[in-house]
Amino acid sequence: MEENGGKHKKATFSGGCFWCMQPPFDNLPGVVSTTVGYTGGTEKNPSYHDVCYGRTNHLESIEVVYDPDRVSYEGLLDVFWLNVDPTDDGGQFVDRGRHYKTAVFYHDEEQKKTAEESKRKLGESGRYKAPIVTTIRPAMEFYPAEEYHQKYYEKNPIGYSSYKAGSGREGYIEHMKGVK
Repeated sequence: MEENGGKHKKATFSGGCFWCMQPPFDNLPGVVSTTVGYTGGTEKNPSYHDVCYGRTNHLESIEVVYDPDRVSYEGLLDVFWLNVDPTDDGGQFVDRGRHYKTAVFYHDEEQKKTAEESKRKLGESGRYKAPIVTTIRPAMEFYPAEEYHQKYYEKNPIGYSSYKAGSGREGYIEHMKGVK
């Protein structure tokens, strides 16, 4: 999907708690905007409570609008892979449940091919002892989350920092940066 006269493109990722997925993309040059929300299910207009209590098949997700002249889709995938445990099929870190599973939602065949190749290379890299279970799926309707979830890390920096550290994500990312 292209926006802004064909210049901007969309990428959609599910990486567990969407609060933790927004800052890494917001801080990436070439990212125009990010929105956290829900995708992957067929229910219309899901709420946070519906998703969290397992009433839908949606995943907590992030939609990234980016300028492909400034950041490649491969670059977005690199940020995604760094910020998740792609071997965990039960959720991410302290967050458990199907709505916290990881997925890459592709918007066109080029993204699909790139995501599949990226996943294959990651699996062959030797960085992980378990198989990569992150799914690669066609993009579906994306529903923005409630406003209080958008840019949560800016609205509640102390709570966000405590959550990220306490969830195990922060330590995992630091550890994986050193794994080659």
